[in-house]
Parts: sequence; C-alpha cells; structure tokens
Amino acid sequence: MVTQSVSIDSLKKIQTLVGILNNYSGRFELISGSSCVNAKSVMGIFSLDISRPVCLNIYNEECASDVLKELASHII
Repeated sequence: MVTQSVSIDSLKKIQTLVGILNNYSGRFELISGSSCVNAKSVMGIFSLDISRPVCLNIYNEECASDVLKELASHII
C-alpha cells in the first residue's frame, strides 16, 4: 500500500482525481479523520471534509508511481 496526502478542495480537483483513478484497476481509498471512502466515487468523496488535505491509499503498488505522477498537482 502507498499513502499520499492530496488536496481535493474543489469540484474540478475531485473530477480530475476520480477520472485519473478510474483509468487504473485496484482499490483506492480516501481518508479524512475517521471516514474512509472509495476514491473512485464522487458521491463518497462529498461525504468527506475536503476543506483540508486527505490521505489517498493506493492498494495497487504496480500502478502507484504512475497514479502519483498524474496527480502531481494535487499532492501536498
């Protein structure tokens, strides 16, 4: 598992994140406080406090570096 803090404090950033993650197989989670949601779910993301950075857990280590490269503008 790879963990990275990301900023998704706007609708555009959320759409970009979900679009990128949907190009990859595997499980991706976003964690904010005690809440954990599927990072490929826009509705799930809106249940989080996105005013602060959240943690992205990537469970497919084979694609983790590619995902992080595509999300470079979101990484804290």
